[in-house]
Amino acid sequence: MDALGQALTILDYAAVAVFGASGALAAARQKHDIITFGFFAAVTGVGGGTLRDLLIDAPVFWVARPEYIVVCLVGALAIWLLGWGQGRERLLLWLDALGMAAYAVVGALKATSLGVPPVSAVIMGVLTSTFGGVIRDVLAHEPSILLRRELYVTPALIGAAVFVGLHGLHLPLAVSGTTGFLAAFIVRAGAILFGWQMPGFPGRAPPG
Repeated sequence: MDALGQALTILDYAAVAVFGASGALAAARQKHDIITFGFFAAVTGVGGGTLRDLLIDAPVFWVARPEYIVVCLVGALAIWLLGWGQGRERLLLWLDALGMAAYAVVGALKATSLGVPPVSAVIMGVLTSTFGGVIRDVLAHEPSILLRRELYVTPALIGAAVFVGLHGLHLPLAVSGTTGFLAAFIVRAGAILFGWQMPGFPGRAPPG
């Protein structure tokens, strides 16, 4: 495996660990037991990639490589042992932004490598990086990330689109992947630091 392949693998595992920890954090807020911690972590960590693989008719990545589940459980155990104070939650928010940006590119890359058309590959990148969080929010009875005005899905869309566009121009993978990653992360960072939001529908709500 070359250096770029190793870097992508590291990013892949790191993103799974962060998403797994965010799932465990949702369980921690509701004071669930350790088994629920592990379940939330696993579903959040591999949920997006599982949906992607099912949609593009690829072998589900974690079935043959259960170490992904182990990584999720390690993230859950870390939250269980260390707790979830405000400072750690803030740190996890930034780590989640890094994981989202990485998974937007990794998901789109896997789709393009299997011959998925560009627009569909962008959607696969978005699903890979956000769907686990959707499942986490449903399980935890929290407002879904899809229904929040804060920018989360949008940065994933931008990052995946930038990557697929540059990759389609036959730029080196290191260039297209890094640029897509940075595009997603910078937009998400702006949402965290400055409260960037998408504008809401300007029309007047119907009476009654």
